[in-house]
Amino acid sequence: MNTLIIVSNRLPFSVQADLSFVRSPGGLVSGLLTFIKKAEFIKNYRWIGWPGRFLDRKKFELVKKRARAQYSYPVYLSKDLLEKFYNGFCNKIIWPLFHGFPSYVVYEEAYWETYVKVNEIFCDEVLRFVDKDSFIWIHDYHLMLLPMMIRERFPEAMIGFFLHIPFPPPEIFMQLPWKRELLEGLLGCDLIGFHTYEYTSNFLRTLTRTFGIDHKMGELYYQNRLVKVDTFPMGIDFDLYNNAGNKRKVKGLVKILKDRFKGQRIIFSVDRLDYTKGIYNRLLAFETLLMKRPDLHGKVVLIIVVVPSREGVEQYQRMKKQLEEKISEVNGRFGTIEWIPVLYYYRSLDFDELVAHYLSADVILVTPLKDGMNLIAKEFVASRRDLKGVLILSEFAGSAKELGEAILVNPNSLKELATALEIALDMPEENQRERLLSMQERLKRYDIVKWGKDFINTLRKLKEVKEKTETKALKYHVNEIKQEFQKAKRRILFLDYDGTLTPIVSMPHLAVPDQELKELLKKLTEDSATEVIIISGRRKEDLDRWFSDIKINLISEHGLFIKKRGGEWIPLGNISSDFKEAIRNIMEIYVDRLPRSFIEEKHFSISFHYRNADPELARLRVTELIDELLMLTGTMQVNVILGNKVIEVRPAGTDKGSAARVFLREEPFDFILAAGDDTTDEDLFKSMPENAITIKVGPGKSLAKYSATSYKEIRSLLEEFIRHE
Repeated sequence: MNTLIIVSNRLPFSVQADLSFVRSPGGLVSGLLTFIKKAEFIKNYRWIGWPGRFLDRKKFELVKKRARAQYSYPVYLSKDLLEKFYNGFCNKIIWPLFHGFPSYVVYEEAYWETYVKVNEIFCDEVLRFVDKDSFIWIHDYHLMLLPMMIRERFPEAMIGFFLHIPFPPPEIFMQLPWKRELLEGLLGCDLIGFHTYEYTSNFLRTLTRTFGIDHKMGELYYQNRLVKVDTFPMGIDFDLYNNAGNKRKVKGLVKILKDRFKGQRIIFSVDRLDYTKGIYNRLLAFETLLMKRPDLHGKVVLIIVVVPSREGVEQYQRMKKQLEEKISEVNGRFGTIEWIPVLYYYRSLDFDELVAHYLSADVILVTPLKDGMNLIAKEFVASRRDLKGVLILSEFAGSAKELGEAILVNPNSLKELATALEIALDMPEENQRERLLSMQERLKRYDIVKWGKDFINTLRKLKEVKEKTETKALKYHVNEIKQEFQKAKRRILFLDYDGTLTPIVSMPHLAVPDQELKELLKKLTEDSATEVIIISGRRKEDLDRWFSDIKINLISEHGLFIKKRGGEWIPLGNISSDFKEAIRNIMEIYVDRLPRSFIEEKHFSISFHYRNADPELARLRVTELIDELLMLTGTMQVNVILGNKVIEVRPAGTDKGSAARVFLREEPFDFILAAGDDTTDEDLFKSMPENAITIKVGPGKSLAKYSATSYKEIRSLLEEFIRHE
């Protein structure tokens, strides 16, 4: 593949005080490095991010030169920017809100202004390396404005974004004063990925509620671009953890741990210091277990490893103090000279130490209050080649969706946690084996490489779709279509009205044509070699009122009536409106159930409009209404048509296509053009001969040969037709 540009808050390494490099902590870095190393199709990549510590300009330039050897390109941020960006907006606003702790959020305008500024700095750096063949992969909540910033300055870019933390439900996300800006930032992407379907669904629901954007199977259109939203559960390097127990150093550490705690069952807990991790609750649950089961005294030990995190944040220091005080209390209450119930370490573990603890533990507690994925659970499962050990996992961790054989718990319930510990300590080895084997097989299939490949391959496919769409773009074919028009001796133009010649409006009575459009149509119809037909869903009275002073052909109600220029309205076929009363009765119920929806009646059709209704409620109500209408009309000679925020019921056997054929049968035309924006226009496109020029206005799949972004492009094309050079 072409160059992959990875953009994240941190580079894959952190710069130390002596300017040496050490690998950055966390699953994002280790996962991406493994993916890059093992994915054979990645030949060339660049990683853009912050170097992990503030550096003055002179030191930064030295680091910048050395970083190129690791395909890394540091971004310079001042101390003030770092403080307000990372400790401010990222960790005092986004982190607590997205994890479901809105009471912890500190809304500060200065933090937001800094967040915008830092995203702009990252944008400037990314644009130094982007070309039309690049794939840009942006990671995590620090850079949610970046996709649209890049899109605005480099529209051809292929941009993917992956969120490594949860995306909250709409009612929580929408508390953000800058919610629209963040969503618009993300919508600059071609592909947006989340760990679980829950987070994907939350994001899509938020888009619907905020912007009224509908999606189909996670695909939506924004600014006439296709954006795909999908679920990609992040995996781990399964083989690395599964084979780690064979290392001599790991074997030695395991022996030390087992010898030290001989005759005791080991419960293990490791996490960053963070209020989302539920560490304190684990301690309380262990205390509950010791109170309930005196027979376990001296026979079980809890090893708690807390990795330092955000040490400059007061809230985290208070949490650390509370935790340490409780550990002292538990040890003082239950401990003896021979037995310390809780062993506590406030430091990080290197890879060998971590795996040694995984392999020594009888039970591991992974019980965050909320977590995007949590790779610790997956690492533990993968490492247990002996198929021994029990995973107790929070149902609120993303990994719980994949590791259903674990003991799943609500981490807010001390009773559940304590009971889970009892079950885990008493679980027979055969049961442990069955659970671990099932989980390992799943993790082996969907590892970190599969995760990365799925994401990049999806982005590649979107690029192919984009390229195909570009070849159909009307703007690239205007001159050739104009030449065909000018060469032709007899021409016919079928033009939809709403959305094709005019913008979509909120209410039918606002759809009056402007003077510019009327002048354009008059000039087109002055040429006797050109037949112009407005083919609309509007009532014939509306079309008469708007176009009576223009020598134009009209088709109303999506093909139910035809009026040739200078003639009278003629119905197509033997049409009855007897069905309308039954349909109206049902629609009226849903008008009451869906505020701001309304019914529009025409002579032989009836429509339910919901453009102005709450999008999320509309999705529920409209689905119910469609089901009822389909059941009711099963024996009727009518069609239920799903349009753009409208459901129309009209007589079967007539549509825009059948109406257009009336004109095409009368005489031969050597230039035929049909343009429309709605579902009903697909009938029109289908009826056109092979040599016809068909244009779909707006996004979405279509039978049309060309695509236009808006009604303005159609007007521009028509203006070209009447322009004489």
